[in-house]
Parts: sequence; structure tokens; C-alpha cells
Amino acid sequence: MELRPAAARGLANFGWLHSQHSFSFGSYYDPQHLGFSDLLVINEDRVRPGRGFDTHGHRDMEIFSYVLDGALEHKDSMGTGSVIRPGDVQMMSAGTGVRHSEYNASREQEVHFLQIWIVPDRKGVAPRYQQQHFDAAEKRGRLRLIISPDGAEGSLSVHQDARVYAGLFDGAEHQRFTLPAKRFAYVHVARGALDVNGQRLAAGDAVKLRDAREIEFARGEQAEVLLFDLRPNETPHY
Repeated sequence: MELRPAAARGLANFGWLHSQHSFSFGSYYDPQHLGFSDLLVINEDRVRPGRGFDTHGHRDMEIFSYVLDGALEHKDSMGTGSVIRPGDVQMMSAGTGVRHSEYNASREQEVHFLQIWIVPDRKGVAPRYQQQHFDAAEKRGRLRLIISPDGAEGSLSVHQDARVYAGLFDGAEHQRFTLPAKRFAYVHVARGALDVNGQRLAAGDAVKLRDAREIEFARGEQAEVLLFDLRPNETPHY
């Protein structure tokens, strides 16, 4: 189990945008952190009211947004327009090419969200957009599947052998999660604090796990956590 402390992440601060990078991204480059398996990007973004990312393009990437606070407005070249709020998960498969913009939907409140990229297992697919709301009750004291290759259990589907779970843990709530054999896992704490296999993690901290069969989540303090179940792949995509 390898710790990735929040304070060690890359940082980009443009005034309107405060972004912390768990993996190499933009002007931040660290050869020890070029993604993990097929997980390429986790950016923790805070965008000031009324500001955002102008229209830009993506290709052959699975991109999802997970809003923690505030509201994120999305528009794209597929004709999709939506506002994403806490509990919503948005997945955009760029495929042959998509252009989109993302703005803080509020003129008063900051939006705080995670933008996450997963490398697809195929190129040149037709672009698609998915969005689903997952109630807090579905994640309370347990891990809820939110992304999977086949859209199992009402999750969003991804073009990769990867599964993403979200959980909320507080007080005595705990779960022991069993991974399939010979898998990698990445655990990212989005907010609060909790123990992962006995390691205390706070907001922004993460751990990389290789060949772990069980992951125990316990002693949460208003914790929100994401678990990535990934292929055992050490070849960087960067």
C-alpha cells in the first residue's frame, strides 16, 4: 500500500481556478505519478462563481465529474446541456471527438468537484454522454458502484475494465470490501477523514494498492471516498 499525500499533489492556481493534481497534468509533471493502471487524471477543482472552462476538445478519453459542493454547468457538441450537483455523476466518452465547456452555474457560490480521466480500452468510439444521481442513502456506510464496464446495478458505463465505487462513512460505519484476485485499487478521500486498512487518510489523500484482496474502511469522520478497481497494469499512458 503506497500513500499519496494530499500536500504532495501538483497545484495550479489561476485565481478563478484552484486545481490540485493527483497525477501529472498540464504544467505539473512527476515521473513517479503518471497515472495508476488506466486511471490517468484526478483533478480536485474549485471554480469561482460565474467562471469556468471555455469550450475545448477531447478525444479517446473517458471523463467523469463528481461534484462535492455547488453546481457545475456542462454544454457539449453532442447537444447535451445539464447542471451537475452533489450526488450527480457525469460521464463523457470523448471517442472520435467532443467539444465541451464547464462553468460554475452560480454567481454567488464556488463549485468544488473532481474531474477524473480513465484511459479507454478502444479508440474511435462514437461519443456519448451519461448522467446519474446517486442518493446519499445509497452510499451511507457502504460502497455504491457508480461506474462499471457494463452499467451494472444502475451505474454509468465506461469503455474500460474499471469499476468505481463511492461511499460515505461516519462514526461506527465501516465496510470490508473484497477485490477480485490480481487487481489494483486506488482509494481517494474526497472529504473528511477515515482509516483505509489501518492507514489514516484525510481529504485529498489517496493510497495505491497492488494485489490487495480486502480493503477495510473504518473510523470515518464525515468522510466521502472513491474506490477504483483497476487492471494490474504498470505501463504508464502518459
